[in-house]
Amino acid sequence: MADSPDDKPPYTVYRSKPKLFRRRDDDGAVQPEPPAPQGWDEAPPPRRRRRLPFPRRRPGHRRRFGVWRLLRWLVTGVVAWLAISLVLFLISAQIQSASVSDAADAELGGAGYPLTSPNTVLVLGSDARTKDSKEPGANKIGEASRSDSILLLRIGGGSNATLSIPRDTVVEIPGHGQNKINAAYALGGPALAIRTVESYLGIPVNHLVEVNFENFPQLIDALGGVTYRGGCVVSRINGGFKNGGYTLRLKAGEQEIDGRQALALARTRKNECNPRESDLTRARRQQKIMNSIKDKVTSLETFIRLPWVSWAAPKAIRSDMSGPTLLGVVGAELSAGTAKPNVLKPTGTVTLPDGGAGLTVDEASKQRAVDRFLR
Repeated sequence: MADSPDDKPPYTVYRSKPKLFRRRDDDGAVQPEPPAPQGWDEAPPPRRRRRLPFPRRRPGHRRRFGVWRLLRWLVTGVVAWLAISLVLFLISAQIQSASVSDAADAELGGAGYPLTSPNTVLVLGSDARTKDSKEPGANKIGEASRSDSILLLRIGGGSNATLSIPRDTVVEIPGHGQNKINAAYALGGPALAIRTVESYLGIPVNHLVEVNFENFPQLIDALGGVTYRGGCVVSRINGGFKNGGYTLRLKAGEQEIDGRQALALARTRKNECNPRESDLTRARRQQKIMNSIKDKVTSLETFIRLPWVSWAAPKAIRSDMSGPTLLGVVGAELSAGTAKPNVLKPTGTVTLPDGGAGLTVDEASKQRAVDRFLR
């Protein structure tokens, strides 16, 4: 027999235990518990479970390491690596900026920030011999040395040019008459070298960089070496190994060179592989080495070594520039691309009073070179 639709299954109602602290009225009497709601003896409606805002993780379940999470960690690591490198560069540059003489600093003209405004930077390298050199005719340690290389850089504000002046170019040295331009450094240090270059070319020099040959190889080694492409080179710097100097041997073609090789290559004037090379060849070779350094700085390998490179770079030079200004020069040089090597070409020769031979450049050729440099 079917059940009647009015019949309902029996339900048992359970009441909770009396509360320990019941609500009392104004007379202090305990208020009775409210009656059960009507229809309480009926089945309560099913309760809906509230969903948590985040899904529960199962025990032992590890969250997936997503792509965005990995990318965020990667960006954070790169920024931290760059920040460490920047701090090391600024500290090292600030230490080295104090080594430039006040006389040289007084000769330099002001200019805007190198990253946004055109600046002319004079780069000098001396021919001082090593302490243990036995090369005949080598300067004694402590005596004045001549500038082995004279290079002008035009960078910043969209400018990107180089101009090398051969060391044997005969010019008028203020207060000393006619002589080879490299003698200015020996006669009056970097201050007189700056004044001589400005007077000869008519270009104001804004900043000075003196290459520290003692620390230059450390910069190249911190980069992991540089790639050089050129002809065969055999040279004996400071008399070669037999006289306490260094002997360089490079095959023709492309090859990796370390710090000592790069320094010797930059200073090579007499190449036994090609005796016809001149000082102009050396000037072009120096600019090629500088471009090789720029290419290596922007490589992934250098990014891995960046803190070491940042510390070594300012130590390889002596400059009037503070850390932020030198950083602007580096940024302008790296962002400007590769400048075509440019050397002031001699148009004649002259015999000096001491019997030595020097090179001359006529005014028209010199002006064309200056115009290309400032363009």
